[in-house]
Amino acid sequence: MAKVYPQAPLLYSSSSSGYLTSKQETFTIWMKSLIVNGHGCTVFDSNGQIVYRVDNYDSRGRAKVHLMDLKGQILFSILRKKSNFLGVWEGYRSSNGKEINPKNTPSFQVRRCFKGKSACKVIVGLEKNQIQQYRIESWSSGKSACKILDKSGRLVAEVKRKQSTCGVVLGEDVLTLVVEPFMDHSLIVGLLVVYGLINRKL
Repeated sequence: MAKVYPQAPLLYSSSSSGYLTSKQETFTIWMKSLIVNGHGCTVFDSNGQIVYRVDNYDSRGRAKVHLMDLKGQILFSILRKKSNFLGVWEGYRSSNGKEINPKNTPSFQVRRCFKGKSACKVIVGLEKNQIQQYRIESWSSGKSACKILDKSGRLVAEVKRKQSTCGVVLGEDVLTLVVEPFMDHSLIVGLLVVYGLINRKL
């Protein structure tokens, strides 16, 4: 399989560039963990730098995972609620890079759908009482490809199979994520992590 990036990735400093920009951003998602024999994913920016990662040490579809930066600082703790038949995942944003208390108010909630085009319904901004609604729609081409839309149907992020510069489609575990301007990249990746857990890709 072709390499995700031919050059060794450089260190990424979240303090210098943040998670929100005024332009469209493109990322590469490699559906592999950096840990040998682990499950998870690794996210590269357009320069080939690792910016996010998820490492599951046990099995796919765990009830709790952490979205981290390259250094292992926790950005979101994502938990599945056991009491709901339909399946509800909650994401808790960490302000200090450590695991948070799940008794706190979550930053987002993802509810699985079984009817209509939407695969999931998303509510964000819970911890700030600034609620916004989104939905995740899956492509017919596979469970990895999807798009995130806001309440009005505007596209805010999209995931597809990655193509090389010469147009060759890479393996199913190498994806391209395009995030529209003024969207929190870490939040978008957190939502996609939940989508991967639902489809047992992580």
